[in-house]
Amino acid sequence: MQPILPVVPIRPILPMATVLVTRKLPSSVLSKLHAVASVDLYSGDGAMPAGELRRRVADKDALVCLLTDRIDTSIIDGAPKLKIIANVAVGYNNIDVAHARSRGIVVTNTPDVLTESVADFTWAMILAITRRLSEGERVLRRGAWKGWALDFMLGTELRGKQLGLVGFGRIGRAVAARAPAFGMRVVWSGRADSRPVDGTEMLSLDRLLNTSDVISLHVPLTDETHHLIDKRALTRMKRSAHLVNTSRGPVVDEEALAWALQQHLLAGAALDVYENEPTVHPDLLHLENALLVPHLGSATTETRTSMADLAVENVAAVIAGRPPLTPV
Repeated sequence: MQPILPVVPIRPILPMATVLVTRKLPSSVLSKLHAVASVDLYSGDGAMPAGELRRRVADKDALVCLLTDRIDTSIIDGAPKLKIIANVAVGYNNIDVAHARSRGIVVTNTPDVLTESVADFTWAMILAITRRLSEGERVLRRGAWKGWALDFMLGTELRGKQLGLVGFGRIGRAVAARAPAFGMRVVWSGRADSRPVDGTEMLSLDRLLNTSDVISLHVPLTDETHHLIDKRALTRMKRSAHLVNTSRGPVVDEEALAWALQQHLLAGAALDVYENEPTVHPDLLHLENALLVPHLGSATTETRTSMADLAVENVAAVIAGRPPLTPV
């Protein structure tokens, strides 16, 4: 007689979580996501159209998006299964975080991993605008260089000058840490609870604008910082000052900046971000004292890969029932 074997209950096979990814990611990062979820990857060029995003996220458990994706109430309300929105960026002004939270959806970002690359890039922008590098290259390329001259395309030195940092979070402090190498003293304005750095001084924004030779912006985009640098702020700066923006485009009123540069109310401006990307205010495009770069602040292979990897790690944690690594 055959022995009676115990009946082992069959565990149901749970469906794999589904994730929408709005932009191509490094293959090494995507492979991690494929291991834990069913991935719906948008393969088009540029940002995913809003209507398509709304349609494809409707039945998803997770969303990996970029700062170019507007995740508003209609997107959130149209995705009842959504558990996490993982933004491949430090800033999250593209997401209605409060509404997501009210729906029980976790929002994450990618802090820390891009701090050093953006700080390095900020100094590249400072050096390029104060020494007129892009302007000089244009002169050479159009065949207008007639040879060395003692007074040709004179820039300005940094040593002994004041660097004013508007915003003193991770990136602002990393920029400040590099200032001694260039002989610059550092002042900053920001939240009163910002962690100070030895050898730096906190000033009011007005005082910082009045006294700084280079002004670098490192604030998030909020209602309070939208057009923080407007016509009034620009007229408070030294005529010899240079403005650098690697934060968010709408922090600067581009029309006011173009006017100030045309009137030579400041020496120059270096922009990596814009109010209506990828569109740039047309008046800025024709100004020699404006250095314009296409949002490259974190654009190194190592940093962009780390950003995507952290977003995917957040997704993997949440769909597995664990806390996210970097919640907003």
